Amino acid sequence: MNKNKIFLLIQIFLFLLLFPSIAFSQTQLTGKVVQVKDGDTVVIAPAEGGQFFTCRLYGIDTPEIQHGKKPGQPYGEDAKKELKRLILGQTVEVELTGAKTYNRDVCLIKKNGIDVNLEMVKRGYAWAYKQYLKRPYASEYIEAESEARAKRLGLWQQNNPQPPWEFRKNLRGR
Repeated sequence: MNKNKIFLLIQIFLFLLLFPSIAFSQTQLTGKVVQVKDGDTVVIAPAEGGQFFTCRLYGIDTPEIQHGKKPGQPYGEDAKKELKRLILGQTVEVELTGAKTYNRDVCLIKKNGIDVNLEMVKRGYAWAYKQYLKRPYASEYIEAESEARAKRLGLWQQNNPQPPWEFRKNLRGR
């Protein structure tokens, strides 16, 4: 390699050392849950400061809640209350997946090392959102849903609950 290439590589290396946030997007942060919008959507205030952001919980889908004239589903408010009990006002670890949906960051949330997204499924307040689940979460979330169904926890007290994605599709078809 000639001296110019070596010099350029050293400059790039030093730049990346001095400004790592430019080279690598931050995917994990700590923040406080300041609002629970529904059973799978929260607002986070980053601990480092900065703008609050809305987080859609990865890999799960909860019953819809009523919004204005739009009807809700059974257990929608229950799912929201359960998520509030779990994390509202709490400091949590947030892993941003990089995906966005309806101006919301798709996130994994952990509280004291516990996967909150998975916990909502285990407690029977969420479906494992199989359409979007990927490794390493798919099998664990799907198994948790099966166990919650078998124990008839939360929304699984209903005989045949309608998944929220079907509920939303039916609303759009009206």
